[in-house]
Formats: sequence, structure tokens, C-alpha cells
Amino acid sequence: MRLNELKDNAGARKLRVRVGRGIGSGLGKTAGRGAKGQKSRSGVSIGGFEGGQMPLYRRLPKRGFNKWQRKEWNEVSLGRLQQAIDAGKIDAGQPIDVAALVAAGVLRRPKDGVRLLGPGELKAKVDITVDHASASAREAVEKAGGSVKLIEVKVLPADEEKRKKSAAKKAASGKGKKSGE
Repeated sequence: MRLNELKDNAGARKLRVRVGRGIGSGLGKTAGRGAKGQKSRSGVSIGGFEGGQMPLYRRLPKRGFNKWQRKEWNEVSLGRLQQAIDAGKIDAGQPIDVAALVAAGVLRRPKDGVRLLGPGELKAKVDITVDHASASAREAVEKAGGSVKLIEVKVLPADEEKRKKSAAKKAASGKGKKSGE
């Protein structure tokens, strides 16, 4: 075998069909698009158009809502936490937070915070700092002799002032009151 003898397998490279190149080619004149009208032009799509009838996507009711900038939480169960402690990835004597969980490999990335959930059993005494904790999870941690500290979202004084001013404006203009009062 020589370099000048290298070639593709038969049929590996297929040439594109050159349409609109005369009637002798079999795909001349209309180039396989039929005749006249919007569909014979390029760059148009009539997806969902039903000939003037109300389209299906408009006949069906709107439903649901997606919150804008919704936070995405990491969820950690007590069972998973105990597993990591048993494996020696987390030291129960040290305070546990998001950074410690990521370093131990319990979480892949911090996301927007951590939610501590109840499934599983916790035997070790731990001091854990999380954004949210279910009632059962908090109870189990405290039963084992540990503590759960929740991270509170701090509201800046300027934001609090703006909120109070807008509430006062609404009340003054009567928008804050119910009709009929």
C-alpha cells in the first residue's frame, strides 16, 4: 500500500444533488419544490399554522409558572452525611458547611446553598451550617447532640427602606386597601 493509493470506500463520500440546473438533470426549473407559493420559497416555515383555524397551541390553556432566577439547592440527607463521616471524608468534630461538604466529595459544587433533609440516621455529633433544614433533620441532629445553624439572608437597610416607602405609597393612594372598605 502506498500513499497515492489511499482512497475512501465506495459510497463513503456522497456528492450533494445540484438542483435547478436545467430540465435535463431531472431536478431543473422548480428544483423538486413543486410549484409557486410560500412553501416553494427558502427561509420560511409554517409550523403550527392550520390554515387560519385557531392553532392547537393557542386552543390549549396556559398552565404553570417558572420562577425567574429560581435558586437551585444541594440536598443532603442525614444518611449521606453519616456515610461520609463513617468513610472518614468528614471530621465530625469540625464545623460542617458547604465548603467542607464539597471538599469531602459529598457535593459536586456549592450551587445556591444546602438543604439538610431527614432520611437516614445520624449517630455522630455534628455542628452543621446550612441554608435550610427540615424539621425531622433538625430534630435528629439535636437528638445526636449536635446543632444546626441556618444561614439567614441579610436584607440591606437601603432595600428595607425602599420596601417601606413603596408600601406607604400604596397605602396613601388607596391601592393597598381592599375594594368596598
